[in-house]
Amino acid sequence: MDYNLVQYLSSFITKERFELFCKILDHRTRYLTVVLEDIYQPQNASAVLRTCDCLGIQDVHIIENKNKFELNPKIELGASKWLTINKYDKNKNNTLEAIKTLKNNGYRIVATSPHSDNFTLEEFDLTKGKTALIFGSELPGISEIIKNEADEYFKIPMFGFTESFNLSVSAAIILFNLTMKLRESKSINWRLTKDEEESILLTWLKKSIKSSALIEKEYFKTTHNKFKKP
Repeated sequence: MDYNLVQYLSSFITKERFELFCKILDHRTRYLTVVLEDIYQPQNASAVLRTCDCLGIQDVHIIENKNKFELNPKIELGASKWLTINKYDKNKNNTLEAIKTLKNNGYRIVATSPHSDNFTLEEFDLTKGKTALIFGSELPGISEIIKNEADEYFKIPMFGFTESFNLSVSAAIILFNLTMKLRESKSINWRLTKDEEESILLTWLKKSIKSSALIEKEYFKTTHNKFKKP
């Protein structure tokens, strides 16, 4: 990470804007991450991304098998610009690749399902480690692969006749509860590392500055010439 480049690019935005970036980064987390498997309704996909941004969850993993992941700009309101989106769309079935990647990065796989007899939302233990929350497709729910590969399951208690919440509502309820618990915890190190903050900050700066690629190119050219031997 070129910290000097971050400082250089920050001079192209207002001081207030830069301070806002830093303030928001202080509340970002990768301890929780969201996985969306084969979502087909743009309004649901957009609402979940908007919730992730609002609650400080930086990473979202998108699995595309049968359905292409699409967003509704009127619902999403630019949230995807500030998130790190990881897509799995190269194969016929991309779920296993996503699960393998997450497990290799130290995440336990937690599937959300109204049919599970495992933990309720209130009982879920965040202290056991980094958590990837899997939300399945609107009608079929999580796939058989997820059911077989998940480390744990949990559900939101239901008290009415309807079997489950809408996908985006379910995600909002779960993420709000868990992020609040996370920030109240005295034992969980949920914040980003300094390197992670700088990397995300650099991405945000590039997305916020007009012609940032040309500015960055000029920066490296100037830096190279500065240290070039005569």
